[in-house]
Amino acid sequence: MRIALGIEYDGARFHGWQTQQPGVRSVQEELERALSQVAAREVRVQCAGRTDSGVHAIGQVVHFDTEARRDERAWVLGGNANLPFDVNIAWAKPVPDSFNARYSAFGREYRYLISNRYTRSALLSRRAVWIHHPLDEARMDEAAQHLAGVHDFSSYRALGCQAKSPVRELRRIGVRRMGDRLVLDVAANAFLHHMVRNIAGVLIAIGKGERPTDWSREVLELRDRTLGGVTAPPQGLYLMRVQYPAEFEIPEPSPLSFMA
Repeated sequence: MRIALGIEYDGARFHGWQTQQPGVRSVQEELERALSQVAAREVRVQCAGRTDSGVHAIGQVVHFDTEARRDERAWVLGGNANLPFDVNIAWAKPVPDSFNARYSAFGREYRYLISNRYTRSALLSRRAVWIHHPLDEARMDEAAQHLAGVHDFSSYRALGCQAKSPVRELRRIGVRRMGDRLVLDVAANAFLHHMVRNIAGVLIAIGKGERPTDWSREVLELRDRTLGGVTAPPQGLYLMRVQYPAEFEIPEPSPLSFMA
């Protein structure tokens, strides 16, 4: 049978999602090890979207096929009993064979969290990027709107990005302030490698007043990553939600209180 899981993780101590060489810690390796113990046989998972070193997830979704007969409670509680403190299974459910965590998804949402105050935060040191320079969230939000729609995002993807096409549909983007924190929310049909972090880097420069608000559009139109802004640090980035057709009945993730 095919099982889907909702996964949360703090990416600070991981070298990204994907299994790598021995001795390099990854979320995938930890999850497969835990599930294999529950199934009493080898389990291999496929995720909705790979995340980089230091990046977190609240709404990651995976699927795997297994001959082991376990109920949903066993996959969740048994899996969590074998997982480290920084990875958690939020839910489990059987899904049809037509479901694929990556290819069945029609949308993904990310959040970038910025701690914007004079002193650093001990509690958010691994969960938000610290910018001590005052940021103008209104300028950042205005600049962000230039990126909404269907565009060639070559200027906003990593030089090593392996996606066949740089065209993506950015469905929603916005910047808002919550006290001394700024929240950048981005929703798209799919994302390129480092796309959100590169967008954040451009918007931070604009928020500082180093660039005009239309610089985000100018960078977009250049279609050249070498002429874009800096890549923002990974610790502020969260995979919040993956969207699927209603027929699969995939549960919605619950945002953590410090991010609301």
